[in-house]
Formats: sequence, C-alpha cells, structure tokens
Amino acid sequence: IRSAANKGFFQWMPKQQADIVCVQELKAQANDLTHEMQTPNGYYGYFHYADKKGYSGVGLYSRYVPDNIIEGVGIPEIDAEGRYLRVDFGDLSIISIYLPSGSSGEHRQAIKFFFMEQFFPILKMLAQSGREIILCGDWNIAHKEIDLKNWRSNQKNSGFLPEERAWLTAVFDELKLIDVFRKIDSSPEQYTWWSNRGQAWAKNVGWRIDYQIATPSIADKATSV
Repeated sequence: IRSAANKGFFQWMPKQQADIVCVQELKAQANDLTHEMQTPNGYYGYFHYADKKGYSGVGLYSRYVPDNIIEGVGIPEIDAEGRYLRVDFGDLSIISIYLPSGSSGEHRQAIKFFFMEQFFPILKMLAQSGREIILCGDWNIAHKEIDLKNWRSNQKNSGFLPEERAWLTAVFDELKLIDVFRKIDSSPEQYTWWSNRGQAWAKNVGWRIDYQIATPSIADKATSV
C-alpha cells in the first residue's frame, strides 16, 4: 500500500467513483499507514493486518460506515496472515479476500490447500445465509485455460493446478456463486496479474487470478466490467 500510495493510487481511487474499494497485500501494519492511506478523501478505511511485518493483509475503503465488521474467519493459522475482512450493510456483505500463494514452494502450497479446505465450508455458509455476498480479491487461482496466457506450460504450477481449479469449479457449481466478470465478459486475454519478468505486461502475458465472486441475485445487477 505504501508503494501504491507513492505511485498515485490515492489520487486515482476517488476518480473511480466507487462506493467500495477492496485492496489486498497491504504489506503494512497500522502504524505504517498515513492518514491518507487510512481514511482517503471521502472514504472510511478498514483493515485486517497480518501478524508478520511487511506481509499480506487486506483492506476495504467504503463511502459508508458499515453496520458490522468481521476480521478473520476464526481459524488462528489463517487469521495470523490477515486474509479476510467482511463488512455488512443491511443484508449485504462485502468481503476483501486474499488466498495464499503456493508459488514459493511445497510448504506454502500445503498452506494454500489447508486454507482452501477450511474456507470452503465458510463459503458454503455464506452462500446459504440468505444474505447478498460479494467476495472481492486475489484468489491466486486461474480457473480455466482462458484465464492465463501460457496455460499449457503452467499445468503443474501453483495457481493452475488441477486441484485448485477443481476447487474453484466447486465454488461456482456446488455453491452456486457467480464469477461476475465472466458472467459479462467471456473474451480471452483478460488478465489481472503480470510477472515483472520478460516484458509480460507489454506482451500481455498474464493471469486472471482476481475475482468478484457473488451470490446470484446481486451478481445479476452487474452491467459492465
């Protein structure tokens, strides 16, 4: 968030005219945030920080004060990494979410699988709660071949493993949650993350690993992406 602030994020954000903005990978603690980062002009800021300094963390900026704020999922190993922040407005819940990456090795991939296993029942409970839910953030999984440029060479890499993709399929098919972007835009070469290596941005060699995943009724209200 400190790097983003230096690059003009808080000048860009108000121009989007969003009611709510979700951010992930803060890499900061509360005392690292300036007043502008905590409460940008016109917004209230809410955060779930990781215990480890300079690591993970999620946040949410809202034009409105929520009725309720929930930090974490209630599982200590997950909540220590600052990966889940929920705010409620009436019968609507907005969740800023950041799933672990397993790309740094087997240990982190095991933690990612643990998160997925523990998080699925929570998603099921949310989906069946009768509330409108929008989960916005970095899921660190490209769902289908269309969702990353070099899918053939990445089938054994974290973020495109068969088990990860099947888990996300279950989120959509079993829990009936909606990938809102794909509901509207089915075109290829739509990515949200690009490596810093090898001119990936310039060549649009990317991955779509960030999603707004929502309950059907509110997903139906989306008109553009």
